[in-house]
Amino acid sequence: MECEAAPDPREKPDMQIDPATQPHATTYKLLTNLVVPRPIAWVSTISKAGVINLAPFSFFNAVGSDPPYVVVSIGRRDDGTAKDTANNIAESGEFVVNLVTESLLMAMNVSAADFPPDQSELTAVGLLAERSVSIQPPRVAAAQASLECKLFQTSPLGANTLFIGEVVMFHVTDQLVGDRIHISDFEPIGRLGSPSVYCRTTDRFEIQRTTYQQWLHER
Repeated sequence: MECEAAPDPREKPDMQIDPATQPHATTYKLLTNLVVPRPIAWVSTISKAGVINLAPFSFFNAVGSDPPYVVVSIGRRDDGTAKDTANNIAESGEFVVNLVTESLLMAMNVSAADFPPDQSELTAVGLLAERSVSIQPPRVAAAQASLECKLFQTSPLGANTLFIGEVVMFHVTDQLVGDRIHISDFEPIGRLGSPSVYCRTTDRFEIQRTTYQQWLHER
C-alpha cells in the first residue's frame, strides 16, 4: 500500500483576495500595507485667495527623468468633495513637492489634519515659506529638498485624481550635494502600513547591477 507524501509544512496556500468583492477600506489597507515603503510628497500649493496649503500624500513617486516627472495621486474627502491640494493644483497648474525628513515628521503629521480651506497648515505648524523660483506656490524653507512642479497632465483614477507634474526646479540643501551632483546623507522618512506607520531610511546596503553575460558566467 502506497502512502501519500506528507505535505511540506513550509508550503502554505496563498490567500486570494479579489478587490472587486471587498469594501474600499479593505482594499486600501491591503494596498498601503503591501506596497511599501512609499516616499511622502509634502505638497505646498496656493489658493486663489492666496492661502498656502500644505498636505502630505504617500501615493507619490518619480516616473520620468527626461524631462523629470513626478506623480501625486490625491483622493477625496470622506464626504466626496475634492481636497484643497487637488483644487489648488487644478486651478493654478503649479505645486511644490517637499521631501520629509525626521525633523519635520511631527509638522507633517499635523498638516494632514482637515484644516479649513482659509487656514494655512504651514502657519499652523510654525514653519516658514521660501519663495519658489519658477512658480507661485512657495516651498517649505526647512525642507532639505523640494521640487518645483508645473502640472503636465491630470487623469481620473476612480476616487483619486492623478496629477503628473514636470519638475522645473530642484532645491537641495548644500550639505547633501557632492561631486557630480551626487546626493549623499539624505534620509527622508517613508510611509509603511496605514494608518500611521513610518520608517527611516538609514539602514541601507548597496549591490551592483550585473549584465546578462556576467550572470551567465557566474551562475
